[in-house]
Amino acid sequence: METAIKRLYEGLFLVDSAEAASDWDGVIGAIEKVLSRAECEVVTLEKWDERKLTYDIKKKSRGTYILVYFNCDPLKIGAIERDVQLSERILRVMVLKTDKMSEDDIKRETPRAKVEREEAEAAEKAEAAAAEAAAKAAEKAAAKAAEAPAEEAPVEEAPVEEEVAPAEDAPVDEVPTEEAPAEEETTEESSE
Repeated sequence: METAIKRLYEGLFLVDSAEAASDWDGVIGAIEKVLSRAECEVVTLEKWDERKLTYDIKKKSRGTYILVYFNCDPLKIGAIERDVQLSERILRVMVLKTDKMSEDDIKRETPRAKVEREEAEAAEKAEAAAAEAAAKAAEKAAAKAAEAPAEEAPVEEAPVEEEVAPAEDAPVDEVPTEEAPAEEETTEESSE
């Protein structure tokens, strides 16, 4: 018996996005089943990205890519590709030999993870900018409040006196408007 030399491979599996969203565990199970039939050892398996396809594949216009690094006997790669062609869940696969890849290359950030990280950083910056703007606004308001009582104290006294005079005139203006409808009612009652 000969011992098979297993090499490191990179497999990019394409599956239907709708099926991946509705039954993620089933899709991953189908990929793992194909690899286990070829006696592969999975190193990593992760969702790489979801994209619109350039052309429809099996009447599907969107696809989810799943990136898998695995150790496998080179003679079994043909069996993996054949199993994918027979699979109804997996649309396509691309398998590349990656013997020269380092552990850092394998753990490299995927496009989806990069977008999520950038969105999180942008949201974090926006929150920090909003908090900084709120702090500056609070400082300005506090500074105005500290300056305002000293300057506005004499100014407030003058408007208070002015407001008293219009306040006395206001009830006089309101009284005739209230009485006018009352006089009309009495006039109407007397004419009947």
